Amino acid sequence: MKTGIIGASGYTGQELVSLLIRHPKIELCTITSRAHAGKSVSQVIPRVGKVGQSLKFTNPSLAGLLNGEVELFFLALPHGTAAEYAVPLVEAGKKVIDLSADFRLNDPKLYQEYYGSTPISPDWLPKAQYGLPELHELSWEKSPLIASPGCYPTSIITPLAPLLKSGLIETCDIIVNSISGISGAGKNASEHLLFCERNESAGVYGLPKHRHLSEIEEQLSQFAQKSIVLSFHPHLGPMNRGICSTISVRAKGGLHAKLITKCWEDTYSGRPFVQILKNGDLPETGRVVGTNRIDLAVQEDSRTNRYIICSAEDNLLKGAGGQAVQSMNLCNGYEEDCGLS
Repeated sequence: MKTGIIGASGYTGQELVSLLIRHPKIELCTITSRAHAGKSVSQVIPRVGKVGQSLKFTNPSLAGLLNGEVELFFLALPHGTAAEYAVPLVEAGKKVIDLSADFRLNDPKLYQEYYGSTPISPDWLPKAQYGLPELHELSWEKSPLIASPGCYPTSIITPLAPLLKSGLIETCDIIVNSISGISGAGKNASEHLLFCERNESAGVYGLPKHRHLSEIEEQLSQFAQKSIVLSFHPHLGPMNRGICSTISVRAKGGLHAKLITKCWEDTYSGRPFVQILKNGDLPETGRVVGTNRIDLAVQEDSRTNRYIICSAEDNLLKGAGGQAVQSMNLCNGYEEDCGLS
């Protein structure tokens, strides 16, 4: 399948390039970036080596993209901008996996509330597939447009969705604390993100309503079949990449951590990118960075009759580019870990 990446100058876009340029089942033939137009991929992303010398960045001309031979596009663009490309492309018969927030929500009012603007194409919100591969049956027959989940939501929805669906935890009083590496803030220059500002310093931000909260609550509400409202506290930590989430939930009845583990095992059996830790082992970002894997673990807190659920992932892979490639693999009928193992 001929494939293109629109907006490949950011951290996520560059991870997509690194994955797709060596993917055995696709041909990466278009990579756009206004900032790097005319440069070879190897110049901008040296780690791809010689394989990127013959492929050059181009300007993202929509007319050229619509009329070209590329069948599938990955959009690594800011929210608001992505929809300007996504809708014309899918209406022209192309397939699109969007890594922005433009199609992650079903409710236009929710989008307006959290993103401060009206969605460009509200009619496409319910038509897009939410692309968390382990929890949604993805298929191009369902929709040519996949909304790839955010990094924080992946770390929270993956452990909580099956537990809410199975009724193993209470639906109220869910508290989430997450720490993200600085790459999660993007590549734009900002004083707040300078080395001297972030090194040896961790802090909370995005309170009380981080944008990803809308996506988390909407998805979890679908699995619980009732409205879920939770408290979400994101932090920026002094590391390049990775997300660690610690989730405190009330047990329904007594504490039985083995039931939590079994629910995860039943849900994620045979899925290559979910690892369930046992025997007191807890997730750490250092163990998952550079992989498309999410690690899960649970501990009992008998003092409060609560479960403490932990997850860790690479925000640029399982939380972004790697997961998008995983979705493509499934929709195209490839092995789920093709190009990702």
